Amino acid sequence: MIIILNRDITIDQKTVLTSWLEEKGFRVKEIVGDEETVLGAVGSVSVDPRSVEVLDGVKSVIPISKPYKLASRELKKEDTIIEVGGVKIGGPRVAVIAGPCAVESQEQIMETAEVVYNSGAVILRGGAFKPRTSPYAFQGHGEQGLKWLKTAGEKFDMPVATEIVSPTQVDVMRDYVDIYQIGARNMQNFELLKVIGELGKPVILKRGLSAKIEEWLMAAEYLLAHGNDNVMLCERGIRTFESYTRNTLDISAIPIIKKLSHLPIITDPSHGTGLRGKVSPMALAAVAAGTDGLMIEVHPHPEKALSDGPQSLLPEQFDKLMKDIEALSPVINKEIERPRRKSFAVHRTVMESGAEAVSGSRLKVAYQGEPGAYSESAAARHFSGTPLDFVPSKSFAAVFDAVLNGSADYGVIPVENALTGSIHECFDLFLRYPDIKIVGEKQIRIQHNLIGLPGTDIAKIRKVYSHPQGLAQCERFLGGLIAERVPYYDTAGSVAFVAEQKDPELAAIAGAGAAEVYGLEILKEGIETNPSNFTRFLIIAGSEHPEPETVDKATVVFSVPDRKGSLVRVLQVIDNCGLNMKKLESRPIHGKPWEYMFYSDIELSSRDEFINSSLDLIKKASEDFRLLGIYKSGI
Repeated sequence: MIIILNRDITIDQKTVLTSWLEEKGFRVKEIVGDEETVLGAVGSVSVDPRSVEVLDGVKSVIPISKPYKLASRELKKEDTIIEVGGVKIGGPRVAVIAGPCAVESQEQIMETAEVVYNSGAVILRGGAFKPRTSPYAFQGHGEQGLKWLKTAGEKFDMPVATEIVSPTQVDVMRDYVDIYQIGARNMQNFELLKVIGELGKPVILKRGLSAKIEEWLMAAEYLLAHGNDNVMLCERGIRTFESYTRNTLDISAIPIIKKLSHLPIITDPSHGTGLRGKVSPMALAAVAAGTDGLMIEVHPHPEKALSDGPQSLLPEQFDKLMKDIEALSPVINKEIERPRRKSFAVHRTVMESGAEAVSGSRLKVAYQGEPGAYSESAAARHFSGTPLDFVPSKSFAAVFDAVLNGSADYGVIPVENALTGSIHECFDLFLRYPDIKIVGEKQIRIQHNLIGLPGTDIAKIRKVYSHPQGLAQCERFLGGLIAERVPYYDTAGSVAFVAEQKDPELAAIAGAGAAEVYGLEILKEGIETNPSNFTRFLIIAGSEHPEPETVDKATVVFSVPDRKGSLVRVLQVIDNCGLNMKKLESRPIHGKPWEYMFYSDIELSSRDEFINSSLDLIKKASEDFRLLGIYKSGI
């Protein structure tokens, strides 16, 4: 049964209630949701629900009608999100598990791991114990295969998943495996399910060869009932009369499971089809149907594979599939899961004056551009007084990736210029990276300079390089030159290019710091058209980063239904809450033509008041809502 608790229930009341249920023979699980907190009580005993409703702290009692009680969405309305090695499976993400069917050698698993990691997979798979139809087929390398798999996972910082076929293998596999996989043939091996349930490690439960959905969920119930809350279901195709494919991949099972259960569901189109050419289209179909993840077999030389070569993707096929998944995911309001660090070195952020590391170690800060870029200057000012190691990055997306995978503690990205407006690419990246949040802000004045080789004659300059924003912000000065304007990916990078060319007829527009870094000369200072030229930079960190102690600003993104007055209703809620909106800007939703998200900066007087009341009201008035960060504004 589901016991809905009163909002004001005390800890003592909850303890008494839980003890009473356990004494009756129930297993009790507390579930904290967005709207309410419930206790799930399951077991082979039964009591009159009225005897529970009269207990202190109980709001109401609802019987669970499904036989799979712990797996049922009746018990838990919100999606379960499972985290393993820093990777999250479930919710708004599509996590990709990839690797060979079998671990054949150390060289093979290392090569495959590098391939799938570089393309964006977040979990490495590979079989060390292989249950095969024929007793004469390759059965895997056992513990040696596990060692190779673990070594490859550690090198590329990916959790590893492999199949367990017998309870006797638990002790052998315990130290090597992050995720246990229970194969289709073992879905109803109940003794194995009980053992894996008691281990508590994440488990992928594949659907049986001819299993009905209810039988599949009842198998998951075995794992849950024996203490394992980290259960993922895997649709891998079922046996039908059709012979054109190895199995029939039941795409319809995905939305059915999403309705019946809170557990994540992943899809294995490799076994589901058995044919390399069918894997990618069925993978995309699964994403469209709402799958939380994909399990894809990849082999660098499938023609030499010891197991399932015909269904293994080539590296280039897998790379294209990952790009297609990234393009498709936003259409169904999902984002592809990206690699992230396993642990977070907590740094105390002091937003008024920068930041300092608790341990005194150096902070790593990523920014887009080359040394001497304005973003580097913004980072240095924000973290003033703190030892820093800068991580120059080729693109804004690379900054997000550096923060997510742990090669940087923070990132600094420009989002708005006082003269040319928003930098839309950076705003759009927040939708692609749900595990990145804003933790600070820095505004700096942009002072552009014409930079060239020492002794350069300005009148003889024939080409001027800079970022398009830099060129646009110096329009008046450039109008007086007879020189071609050449867009470059970065202001500081354009200075590096001019220094490398050693051509006195070339010049660049950038900050004074870039001229110093690359040993060039400032030919003309302050060439920006408008001296009131400021750029706003946001400081980003991983979602696990602690919130700043002092805040006065929040950035949110939301969408509204496409009907009259829907946006006005959200704005009215913000006004009724007494909040001051500092910015509102629409951006198209990728994959949904003529539909828009709205970015808004909101001035805060109290963090607690905003989170506890205003935030919930804004969320309820929106169709989709995300808090990007609460932070201290910076000048």
